[in-house]
Amino acid sequence: MGKRQHQKDKMYEFVVLVGNIYAMTSVEICLEIYFLSLQPFEYPVCTEEGIWLCCSSFLYNVFTNNSYIVANKVTGNVFSHEAVEQLNIKTKSFKDLLTDEPFTRKDIIILQDPTNLDKFNVSNFFHVKNNLKVLDPDEEKAKLDPAYHLRTTNLETRETLAELYKDYKGDQLLASTMKEQQAKKTDKLNAAHYSTGRVSASFTSTAMTPATTHEADAIADDIVRYQYVKKKGYVRLHTNKGDLNLELHCDKVPKAGENFTRLCKKGYYDGTVFHRSIRNFMIQGGDPTGTGTGGESFWGKPFKDEFRPNLSHTGRGVLSMANSGPNTNKSQFFITFRSCTYLDRKHTVFGRIVGGFETLTAMENVESDPKTDKPKSEIKIISATVFVDPYEEADAQVCVSLCVFAYMNNTDFMIKHRVNQCSFQLYIHIVVLSKYLDSCFGTHFSSLWFCTPTY
Repeated sequence: MGKRQHQKDKMYEFVVLVGNIYAMTSVEICLEIYFLSLQPFEYPVCTEEGIWLCCSSFLYNVFTNNSYIVANKVTGNVFSHEAVEQLNIKTKSFKDLLTDEPFTRKDIIILQDPTNLDKFNVSNFFHVKNNLKVLDPDEEKAKLDPAYHLRTTNLETRETLAELYKDYKGDQLLASTMKEQQAKKTDKLNAAHYSTGRVSASFTSTAMTPATTHEADAIADDIVRYQYVKKKGYVRLHTNKGDLNLELHCDKVPKAGENFTRLCKKGYYDGTVFHRSIRNFMIQGGDPTGTGTGGESFWGKPFKDEFRPNLSHTGRGVLSMANSGPNTNKSQFFITFRSCTYLDRKHTVFGRIVGGFETLTAMENVESDPKTDKPKSEIKIISATVFVDPYEEADAQVCVSLCVFAYMNNTDFMIKHRVNQCSFQLYIHIVVLSKYLDSCFGTHFSSLWFCTPTY
């Protein structure tokens, strides 16, 4: 009675007990699903050559890629080769282990033989030989839209992609075919005290054309213009409750001041209503739709916030920009009824009321809907009058400076190109100032009639 005296008995008992476990109508891994549709099998179908077409999911054990699997041609049942060999072939009892139906040895079909490596050769697969592919809808859409897989992007990324799509198409997005950005021409006014950085960038980058000359970077046109804005702006809003005289801090927050001034001169606010009013807090308007969700800036896109430490929501009658988040200023504004310092560095303060506080009080006394904060009786802006526009004078000074610089350098083309963008009123300023320069320098600036604007 050695250690292995019951080995055969245990093996036979194991085979008998797991005969039904090995008998199955489906296998896992490569045989549990239909290869083409990748869907679970429903009915057992196979060929005499061992090509497995379909199978029902009646799984009792997990088969792997290394399992020796056979099928009964008569019943279609699938078994482990070990179970068939021990219980059918060696015992010469060719009856199905599940249904007890008789069969012959020729009816045994080999589905998977781990020793036969030819069946695992991927290059022999039908879809590989015929180069059959299933089109992925996501991949097709990604080919048309490179940003298809970008589910969430911030504002900076969206703006960068928009600029890329505007300038480049198709394969031009590749770095090897991307055209270099042309440097902006600089003059005495817009030349910065720092360089463009192309020399150092090209020294460390293989994608840039080598540059050996330092060039002054160009300052944005708005920044150049705003350097000449030294005065306050003054606007009067005519409402159905009276007039409001506004002082605009154009010298401190030039972008917001110019936006409000230009929209007033454009008549953008004419006929608009104050859609939100909260007593002891503020009143908001500037939306042509009257819903609080509309409105556009003078440039057609949101502009950045301008925060100044000496401009605060302190006191009654502070004029500030309404927004939906950082750097989302458009056309809507609000006027405070009291101090709201907690709004500092959240909303751009660009003006204050200097006259018409009785009108502001009348507007505050109008009852509002407690749910929507919309005034129950309409508070409307009839029209707006701009008394002082410091941007016109700033533009005139810029044009005169360009004329002087161009005249001294004898560049007539620059004068025509830059000054033609000025309005007729700016041209009058140029003529007057040119005569003044004539008397000071003994030159003939007034003879620059080629500066006449074209319409």
